[in-house]
Amino acid sequence: MTASAEPSGPLLVDRRPDGVVVLTLSLPERRNAMTAELTEAWQAAIADLAADRDARCVVVTGAGSAFCSGGDVGWIGAEPDASVDALRSRMMPFYRAWLAIRDLEVPTVAAINGPAIGAGMCLALACDLRYSTPTAKLAVPFTALGMHAGMATTWLLPEVVGLAAARELLLTGRVVDGEEAVALGLVNRVLSADGFLDGVLEIAASIAAKAPIATRLTKVALASGGHASYDAALQWEGLAQPVTLATTDLQEGLTAQREKRAPRFTGR
Repeated sequence: MTASAEPSGPLLVDRRPDGVVVLTLSLPERRNAMTAELTEAWQAAIADLAADRDARCVVVTGAGSAFCSGGDVGWIGAEPDASVDALRSRMMPFYRAWLAIRDLEVPTVAAINGPAIGAGMCLALACDLRYSTPTAKLAVPFTALGMHAGMATTWLLPEVVGLAAARELLLTGRVVDGEEAVALGLVNRVLSADGFLDGVLEIAASIAAKAPIATRLTKVALASGGHASYDAALQWEGLAQPVTLATTDLQEGLTAQREKRAPRFTGR
């Protein structure tokens, strides 16, 4: 696969030769707010990636100084007289469009280059891994705007940081920086702002270089907080591991180890 970048717009899609696909929210003048135009472009890109067998890891980041400032506030408050039912019918497709990244079979990584606020932080939470700069600001200030959290925040945030920390972050709406976010478990690691995206792409490339079938099955095993019980984990692994033992990639991995070279996995 050769590198390719799709035409500019609210969402930039860069397909790299190592199997990493970079999605860049590209409305820097709006701090990458989730406008209707960006939401439509995002939905189309995720649908394409779901069918892309060459993709091995997806990285999400923001153009300019922000990761994502969340929902378009003008859009959120545009219909003060609308009924609850009408507003719900409007919000549910929005939630599902952005959270569809959770349905991708390949690992996903949020490269939090700047503020990730409200629904923007939810987008980061929807990814499998999160890396940030030291000064990135993360917050879920929904109640400060007079609204309840959306986009599955009350499920995603406790899954990542635990219930006690989620309560505090949601009820206070306070902002945390990258260093505190690591301590909370909100991000996996802080990387230097200098060459930040390159650092994240190195991590993504290391994931993309692993055996695709084994990687996808591992992502499934860990979805939604992992298995319901010890026995459920054994039952899953008793099937998933034999699936990978029957692949050509296993033989390539063993051969590469004997020959002391990097494996060349093909997903077969």
